[in-house]
Amino acid sequence: MSNLLEITNLHTSFFTREGEVHAVRGVSFSLNAGELVGIVGESGCGKSVTCKSILQLLGNNGKITGGSIRFRGDDLAEKTPQQMRRIRGSEIAMIFQDPMTALNPVLTIGRQMSEILMRNQGLDRRAAKAKALAMLDSVGIADAARRFEQYPHEFSGGMRQRVMIAIALSCHPQLLIADEPTTALDVTIQAQILRLLKSLQQQTQTAILLITHDLGVVAQMCSRVVVMYGGQVMEEGKVDDIFLRPAHPYTQGLLASLPRADDPEHRLSPIEGSPPGLLNPPPGCPFAERCAHRRPQCARPPAFYSCGEGHRVACWLWLEQEASA
Repeated sequence: MSNLLEITNLHTSFFTREGEVHAVRGVSFSLNAGELVGIVGESGCGKSVTCKSILQLLGNNGKITGGSIRFRGDDLAEKTPQQMRRIRGSEIAMIFQDPMTALNPVLTIGRQMSEILMRNQGLDRRAAKAKALAMLDSVGIADAARRFEQYPHEFSGGMRQRVMIAIALSCHPQLLIADEPTTALDVTIQAQILRLLKSLQQQTQTAILLITHDLGVVAQMCSRVVVMYGGQVMEEGKVDDIFLRPAHPYTQGLLASLPRADDPEHRLSPIEGSPPGLLNPPPGCPFAERCAHRRPQCARPPAFYSCGEGHRVACWLWLEQEASA
């Protein structure tokens, strides 16, 4: 597999009345063509901001302040808004958490899909409609011709999310960013949407960056995992490494706080404390204040240490283990 996306030392901030919020602080990871990678962590850890930085969807007060985002070798952080408009949708697409706010409530589903296809692929209205109907059918929406003429409020939450998937994949992007795509859906519909995403990814070989706080979804869907906390990457590795051999105390804490189907007597162990404020983030490891293994050196930012093939962790404990080996 070839490298499709490479994020290096990314810094993204939001400038507010209270000051600069350092939402993403030195994030680095890569994504291969056709790969499905999960980004996990607590709310506010920088998952969504990292992915919105890729598409420059940061609003008026958000700004990339450092680092690079290379997509097929080109640095997206240096692109103009006009250049990014040509990339969004056609080369990189995004599925948002709430499809009701992502869809225009006063336009029919068909019109919204057709306009995207006409703009990004240069199709005429008839060809765009035919393509839209085919995409609706491919995501499991029955009676696509009738649904084409309906408005978003006439669809259930699961159906609206299927429409968003159809829109995102209609222009055959090389990268799909899915930001908590099943958050507002019940468990049964979540499973359907996840199976659909996995199936379409295998058929089209589109790379997917899946943002979620649900480790069960990651175990089911992803080949690799990036664990974030406090705007930084704490650990990265293959799914089996993260679940069977977690290296960072934060990753271990996340797994310990989950119920286990194979052990009904397993007692949940919550992570005490709260995430750090990012107006004045700590200079060292952001998890140090909540960590049972903290050391004096945790006041300084740790380097990444290798704990296996393709498995890296940002924790001073691994320096101690290397020294004692």
